[in-house]
Amino acid sequence: MTALTRRATLKATAAAAVLLAATACQSAVDAQTGGAGASATPKPGGVAEVGVNLDLVPGNVFTNSNVAITTLVGLVYDTLVHYDRDKLEPKPALATEWQAADGGKTLTLKLRDGVKFHTGRPFTSADVKFSLASYADPKWNGQLLSTAKTITSIDTPSAQEVVLHLEHPVSNLFDLLDTVPVIDSESAADIATGKRFVGTGAFKFDAWKPNTELKFSRNADYWDGAPYLDGVHVRVIPDSQSLVAAVRSGQVQLARGVGYRDAESAATTEGVKAVQLEGAELQAYVGLNVTAPGLEDARVRQAVAYALDKDRIIKEVFRDKGYPVSLPWPKTSPAYDQELDGRYRHDIAKAKALLAEYGKPVPEIPLAYVGNDQVYTAIAQVVQKDLADAGITVKLTPVDSTQFVKQLIGAQFPGLWTTSHSWAQFSPSTLTVSAYPFNARRNSSHFLSPEYTAAAEKAWQLPTATGPEATAAYKTLSNQLLDNAFLAEIGVVFEQFVTRSNLHDVDWSRRRELDLSKAYLG
Repeated sequence: MTALTRRATLKATAAAAVLLAATACQSAVDAQTGGAGASATPKPGGVAEVGVNLDLVPGNVFTNSNVAITTLVGLVYDTLVHYDRDKLEPKPALATEWQAADGGKTLTLKLRDGVKFHTGRPFTSADVKFSLASYADPKWNGQLLSTAKTITSIDTPSAQEVVLHLEHPVSNLFDLLDTVPVIDSESAADIATGKRFVGTGAFKFDAWKPNTELKFSRNADYWDGAPYLDGVHVRVIPDSQSLVAAVRSGQVQLARGVGYRDAESAATTEGVKAVQLEGAELQAYVGLNVTAPGLEDARVRQAVAYALDKDRIIKEVFRDKGYPVSLPWPKTSPAYDQELDGRYRHDIAKAKALLAEYGKPVPEIPLAYVGNDQVYTAIAQVVQKDLADAGITVKLTPVDSTQFVKQLIGAQFPGLWTTSHSWAQFSPSTLTVSAYPFNARRNSSHFLSPEYTAAAEKAWQLPTATGPEATAAYKTLSNQLLDNAFLAEIGVVFEQFVTRSNLHDVDWSRRRELDLSKAYLG
């Protein structure tokens, strides 16, 4: 299997771009990213200025837990395979071809020749073995840890061949290979301190000044063709209004972490566009600690789910950039079930009836959220009102973003929390055996159930993620999620970039990792 590189694709279509310019057409990519259209001819040079609202947390680099992390990982690192955003079909990246055997318990991968780390050291099979083993180390909090741990051994018969041996087949193995960043063993100790991040990606990490900036420079030896940009300068701008002002004035060409109302307002400025990250869905939700007084009863948790006015949140907070759901699956997922997804719609009468059936007063419940995130601050306020209407008193508890992630990973929330989760846009089993809020063996809600664990394991250990057997397994899994209600979904939503029209061909992964490997300044 041989991949046509993205750089080769650009070169092959240069003549077509000129023709489109002559007819004043706008390319599909530019329409997505806010570029000025095909009339702009790619040319080398310039530094892209990017603004983010949250700073890097080096110890969480493998978690995709904030926009600084997904920016760094997307610029610096490559993975073995690559998913497009429209289908879960692995395509070549650092691995060029692969072959499964032994009923899915063995996978042999051929690696790309001529790839170098940013230090100049050649990339080999030993680096794949090291990267997969590192991701399987619990200290990095990788969300696909369960899948990584099914790899019982890794053989490296040659520098360009890797053989993975699994304990049992898993339906989401390629999710893992699309996710794990290939890291450099010689500098891996520097990742946790933020001193060095060495990968094989389109840009080299140069420096990080905490709470201020990150700097990256062009990787002239990039295997997929050197990027057009000389570098990328990422500014940490926590205040949303300042971030919006920076993109409006042209101080930054791309802003991440802008609130939905602010993005909508910024897009009224000439030369500014809000870009919805299609194919990289997020799900807003309310989490429930089932050990908290009152929340140990499923009827109270179901009452919370019925009380949420999801339509209002999607409309007012997310500005209609999404749709309400009762289950975690986006409509594109093989686990999506329209009938089941309609169970929890806003119904205060139903919520009150369940609380009456419970028959005891529910103590005041704390609701945690990231205090400097205007989106989840607004959601927390709506949730507080909705639950008050049903008869549940909520105390708003703003938390620092770093502390919030720590509490999520460590299952330390004392009552309720609201944020977003990802991974449902991958193979459905990835969510329920891996993601912090859903992991059947250990989750942020402290929810444990033999039935839920069995349903999650069955969906995970299927040979493929689609087909009649998979559909039946997902239905059982969905019913477990709905009946136990340890998470109350709000809706599928999309992160947005706010971009200037002079930055072209911005791309992103299913995990919202920023891809500027073929971007250029017009």
